[in-house]
Amino acid sequence: MAQQPPLGPADSVVVVGAGHAGVQLVDSLRAGGYAGAITLLSRESARPYQRPPLSKDFIAASGAPEALPLRGEGFFDDAGVRALWGVAAERIDPEARQLVADTGERIAYSALVLATGADNRRLGVPGEDLAGVVSLRTLEDAARARAGLEGARRAVVVGAGFVGLEVAAAARARGVDVTVVAPTERPLRRSVSPAVSAFLAERHALDGVRLELGTAVAGFLPRPAGSGSGDRVASVMTADGRELPADVVVVGVGAFPAVGLAAAAGLAVGDGVTVDGGLRTSDPHILAIGDCASFPSAHAGRRVRLESVQNATDQARHAAAVLLGAAAGPYAELPWFWSHQGPTKVQIAGLSRSDAHRVVRGDRASGKFSVFAFDVTGAEARLVAVESVNSPTDHLAARRLLGAGRQLTPDDAADPAFDLKAYSRAAPVPA
Repeated sequence: MAQQPPLGPADSVVVVGAGHAGVQLVDSLRAGGYAGAITLLSRESARPYQRPPLSKDFIAASGAPEALPLRGEGFFDDAGVRALWGVAAERIDPEARQLVADTGERIAYSALVLATGADNRRLGVPGEDLAGVVSLRTLEDAARARAGLEGARRAVVVGAGFVGLEVAAAARARGVDVTVVAPTERPLRRSVSPAVSAFLAERHALDGVRLELGTAVAGFLPRPAGSGSGDRVASVMTADGRELPADVVVVGVGAFPAVGLAAAAGLAVGDGVTVDGGLRTSDPHILAIGDCASFPSAHAGRRVRLESVQNATDQARHAAAVLLGAAAGPYAELPWFWSHQGPTKVQIAGLSRSDAHRVVRGDRASGKFSVFAFDVTGAEARLVAVESVNSPTDHLAARRLLGAGRQLTPDDAADPAFDLKAYSRAAPVPA
């Protein structure tokens, strides 16, 4: 894709989206010395906040906890950023290099950065819009879910991905009876190995969560019309005809990239806004970062789209360096992820495939172990990912090894006598 000269002091940057990616981009531009105009648009009225706690501590908390801010009060004013809260981007005019806001204002840009994130998938079943059925994405969603759990006796979580399991653990911490319903045969089927899936299923079951796996949802049923709240959910109907009572339902069945703005402007899109190694779209004056961007991954060896805070913030830093003419090469940061499900902490470094050769290190029975995934070609086994359960030392070692491209054998990974920590110290852990 074509390149654009570095930004100058007379240029202007417009950023669409004030999540982790958008805010980090603004911060990195100013930290890198950019003195031109910056405009940030956020369709949410709330000031930028940390999103990971929304499905964990925020849900588990009683009362009305405050969201954790992404930056301190006064950051945007101090940075000289024109922040438009509660203002959405309506369309892009690439020829004029202008963004049209839903207020009607046309905002000129030298560079436009799309940090539009992702939107929740819908089930498309009857009753999905009943009160008490919440799809968790924003602070407002999380507040509705927490309010629904206040005084609730029974909750149903639809989906056994990271969000679903985190919400299930948070609801159990409040003493709510929780059922998780998912069409997959194991939790986190697309994200972790069978060994980690099985462990998490056991842990949640021991904590009192009822797992209904391999079960699809056919719809949501309301309370009787004469109850005075007939527009509120009363139960979840499964595809096999069972009815699961629920005072509140949280739906977490994945997300799709928010590409509408880009597609309408004629930019290349697929599973996300298509970008090159410099995170530029098919228009050299427009970049895309974070959950909405489909990029060539050096670690996966293919084009991917990642939904993680690490990827969002690292891509924002790289995009800022690209705009400032300071990028040393294509985006190549190591992907890593984490999930806290009650007392269980899962950390993942790298990207694995379903056909990977896996070895287990540690004692699964003790609840502290890691799964090392290798791509095997002939006699060569290449480490590509490590999933660690309650084992932060293994996770940090894995990030060092994968970030530096340093290899070890499957036998070494599985050998409890092998000093993984010492072996990994030859390479610094990525920030």
